[in-house]
Amino acid sequence: MVAPHEADPEPLLQTELRAPAAPYSGQMPPRRSADAALVGASFLASVLVFARNGQDSAFRTFGDVPLPAYLVFAVAAVALLGRRRQPVAVFAVVLACAALSITFDFGHVGVATLVSLYSVGRYSPGRVANGLVVASALGFAMVDALTADATVADAVGGALVTVLVWSAGLVVRQRAERAALLVREQAAQESRVLAEERTRIARELHDVVAHGVSLMTVQAGAAKTVARVDPEGAVQAMAAVEQAGRQALGELRHLLQVLRPDSADGELGPQPGLADVPRLVSQLGEAGLHVSLDADPAPPGLPGRVDLFAFRIVQEALTNALKHAGPGTSVAVGIRVDHRAMTIDVADDGPGSQVRAGSGHGLVGMRERTQLLGGSLQAGPRSGGGFQVLAVLPLGDGA
Repeated sequence: MVAPHEADPEPLLQTELRAPAAPYSGQMPPRRSADAALVGASFLASVLVFARNGQDSAFRTFGDVPLPAYLVFAVAAVALLGRRRQPVAVFAVVLACAALSITFDFGHVGVATLVSLYSVGRYSPGRVANGLVVASALGFAMVDALTADATVADAVGGALVTVLVWSAGLVVRQRAERAALLVREQAAQESRVLAEERTRIARELHDVVAHGVSLMTVQAGAAKTVARVDPEGAVQAMAAVEQAGRQALGELRHLLQVLRPDSADGELGPQPGLADVPRLVSQLGEAGLHVSLDADPAPPGLPGRVDLFAFRIVQEALTNALKHAGPGTSVAVGIRVDHRAMTIDVADDGPGSQVRAGSGHGLVGMRERTQLLGGSLQAGPRSGGGFQVLAVLPLGDGA
């Protein structure tokens, strides 16, 4: 038997591994033509070939066979039709027919016996059932050899044939189980990859939508507030809304093009990175945040995933500050880079720190990004008031 796999935390894989293999669940279509051929071959072999009481095998005619023997041979042969669905029961029927043939000296049902024994190893997954069947087959072979006055070599040979035929069926079943298990594992792996990819895309969509919509909401609210007293300021605010909307649409279009495998490579724009942080800071400044930026230059050869994730973490931290603390909040952004790691520190002095300390999608996305790179993230209220996000992203071999 194939040993069960170690339990996997994926519920789908656990369910698949615990389910019975396909050959035993009725999913395998019966090979009716092959079974019909086996039934005919078994019946004809029992009728036309005679070997009992120590005699050599010899052919006989249909007239030499007693009428009751036809019935015994027919039952043993027809029983083989159910060998895939009920292999143990079929073996029991064939073994009973073999015992009747020996008792009344009808001849033998050797073909049916061997086929039913093979079928037990091939189609029956129960260890106890297999053990009982093999023991019964060996015992029957020994009794047959003794009653037929066979030699010790004949008895040992019969036992070896019994074990080999059953083992052949067992080997075929184990190969089929391993192949089915491999298919299920590949399907489960594909499901895990799809789930991870969907989570990544959900994070990207959240970053783009939350950032852009937050900017547009704040700017639209500011335009509404100052529309009567400062029409020029309202126009500028609506211009910022337009710019934020265009940028959000551009990034959404990029994600949709990535999701479409038939899109041309030339239509895909570059992902944002650390070089885009000053533009991001300027954009948030127009939305009402007072952002100060102190950033080391990006090192040469910076991995693309680190560059993208660093930008997304800064973007999400600033968006959270704008969303929860509101315009007028002062935010300090620091990006330190050495040969081992990149440290991102975004701290503000605004209110709402307890609300932001919850398990929102933004904080979850930042934490998952840092963990994917083997880094760490700390986010929470500052001792002097406000909120701080501190991320450490490994570089080089540590990434």
